[in-house]
Amino acid sequence: MWRQVATEVFPGVGFREPAEASDLVAAETRLRRSLPAELGQLLLESNGVIGHTHVDTVWPIDQIVERNLLFWSDEMFAQLYMPFDALLFFGDNGGGDRFAFVQKPERPDIFVWEHESDSRRWVANNLQDYLSRALRTGGDDWYQP
Repeated sequence: MWRQVATEVFPGVGFREPAEASDLVAAETRLRRSLPAELGQLLLESNGVIGHTHVDTVWPIDQIVERNLLFWSDEMFAQLYMPFDALLFFGDNGGGDRFAFVQKPERPDIFVWEHESDSRRWVANNLQDYLSRALRTGGDDWYQP
């Protein structure tokens, strides 16, 4: 389903080999939280989605784990930015801004964290809406007002 959704929006979208169910279990163990169901389903079809200009529209599971653990624990980030513990990052725009599910409270919406201003704002209703928006335009600033 997810490959079809992405391909309909951008026929040149790139896919990786599917993640294994055991990879998702290991990720959730390391993160100490569950992945959103739709993200898990996508990763089981393709362990990441590559958009225009080779941007990781959705990161592979190992990057999701490593980058979130870094954002949640890095002392430098804690001094510079508001806390990230409510967010689960899963992709970026290629220029430093990151996309995330809000997990506290848990919801399907996707938010962008803009690294230059530390702002966090809504950009999509759910993962399917995010893929449609991110892959449609090809620009790295598709989410800008």
